[in-house]
Amino acid sequence: MLRPTFKQIFGQVCPFTLEEIKQKFAFDVRLPEAVKDTTTGEPTWASSINPKHFITQNNMRKYSEDNTWMRPKTPLTGIKDVIEAWQKINYMTTERQFDSLNVSESDTIYSSENVFRSLDCTDCKNVVFSEGCVTSENIIACQRSSDCHYALKVDDSATCINCYQVIASSKISQSYFIQDAKNLRECMFCSHISNRKYCIANMQCEEKEYFFIKQQIIKWILKGN
Repeated sequence: MLRPTFKQIFGQVCPFTLEEIKQKFAFDVRLPEAVKDTTTGEPTWASSINPKHFITQNNMRKYSEDNTWMRPKTPLTGIKDVIEAWQKINYMTTERQFDSLNVSESDTIYSSENVFRSLDCTDCKNVVFSEGCVTSENIIACQRSSDCHYALKVDDSATCINCYQVIASSKISQSYFIQDAKNLRECMFCSHISNRKYCIANMQCEEKEYFFIKQQIIKWILKGN
């Protein structure tokens, strides 16, 4: 999932390990937390670690099939008895996925495929370290974005293609470090502008000049930590 995305965005092979990508690009993304299934002790992944008891979606379904969630009636004399009884069956379900395929270490994933360590994604494919994305494909470290393809670290944006580090923008392609902009192609370090091409820091450049600088920027982005 990583190689095609880096190749498409930067034209180069990804030089980072999975853990390095997490540290370098997904450091501010809300990701699933590691917990343990209270019923089995097996490791699992949850959207929140605040609950005290957890159970994987698979184990929850097994309990439901066996009808083991129902318990013998005990006396309920007040709120204390109710709370104590509730705590015995109140497990937070983890690794929830619905109509999805090949999902790992993720939670609340809907109608998606090939998802790793991500949260709250719907109708997505080939997703790593992302949260709150919809109808997107080949994305890494993205948040609250939709209709994005081959995107790395794109936040609160829509319709971004072959992009890196885009915030609160739409209809952006082949661009890096964009904020609050619209309809840009082959631009870098631009903010608050629209309908532009070959701009750097909101300055219009010649095509040859632009691509000369772009190669330097790619080397800078992909250098080691």
